[in-house]
Amino acid sequence: MIDVWDEVDQIAISTGFSGVVRVDRGDVIETAEAYGFAHRGLHIVNTVDTQLAIASGGKGLTALTVVSLIEDGVLDLTTTARSVLGSDLPLIDDAVTVEHLLAHRSGIGDYVDEDDDGEITDYVMVLPVHEFETTEGFLPVLDGHPMKFAPGEDFSYCNGGFVVLALIAERASGTPFHDLVMQRVCAPAGMDDTEFLRSDELAGRVALGYLGTGDDRTNVFHLPVLGNGDGGIYSTVADLHTFWGALFAGRIVSTDWVAEMVRPRSDAPNELKRYGLGFWLHRSSDVVQLEGFDAGVSFRSVHDPGAELTHTVISNSSDGAWPVSRKLNELLGTD
Repeated sequence: MIDVWDEVDQIAISTGFSGVVRVDRGDVIETAEAYGFAHRGLHIVNTVDTQLAIASGGKGLTALTVVSLIEDGVLDLTTTARSVLGSDLPLIDDAVTVEHLLAHRSGIGDYVDEDDDGEITDYVMVLPVHEFETTEGFLPVLDGHPMKFAPGEDFSYCNGGFVVLALIAERASGTPFHDLVMQRVCAPAGMDDTEFLRSDELAGRVALGYLGTGDDRTNVFHLPVLGNGDGGIYSTVADLHTFWGALFAGRIVSTDWVAEMVRPRSDAPNELKRYGLGFWLHRSSDVVQLEGFDAGVSFRSVHDPGAELTHTVISNSSDGAWPVSRKLNELLGTD
């Protein structure tokens, strides 16, 4: 077994990493370590059990929620967004389907477009963040964005598309989206420390998100007060390990559906990856990945199902996770 810890530890210390790192092989925890502060003002340190936001890592949970509704016959991959949205969001092409949205191939305009120039710490929310408490509360910012291309024509990562998926899931099932994720993904997976939390009432073992390594400003004004379909749930490194095991064992959706979700649908050459339905995929191997990047949040969890190998890095600063995660990819052969 390669000893990864010394090199990873050196990088974490030299870059001022704040967050938690864990490496698992099967049921064996090879490394688990916490760095920095969950609350800098009060000098509360991060621990291996700290709950941290995972930003767009939550898209995988949204995708699984939708697929679980497909398994139950509530939705289908061919269900059109229009058939559920009615007259809402009229600029979304009538041909856009659930499958297009899951694969980032819908072509719809994005309320937070990652193709735009700007810094991750820019203030991008055009309405006060406290107004984003519910899925329906996103309708004003999802509206008014022209289509980028015809549905299915291309791949374009779209945050808004996953909020639209949350809206479709909520309306089709009659259950609030946040409850759907907890009931259909977190509970069957055994993810007891994963939950949607309001950024203005964080407590207990939850880390605040900081804009930079040396910046004591938090991200409370940068992101929706409550995460939704495109990200914002809080989790732990232990729960991410539990998640991957439950996913590939078929405890969230069937193994046939898991295989369908991790089947490559698109090349993403700018990311040096491929994409399935809700999951990033290695460009040439079976390695699967969840990733998130927001003001005050950086996250990557990489899983090799053949080797039963998982490494997860969650940081409560905007770009803190990347040096550590890159080193783990290099040392563990998942890059």
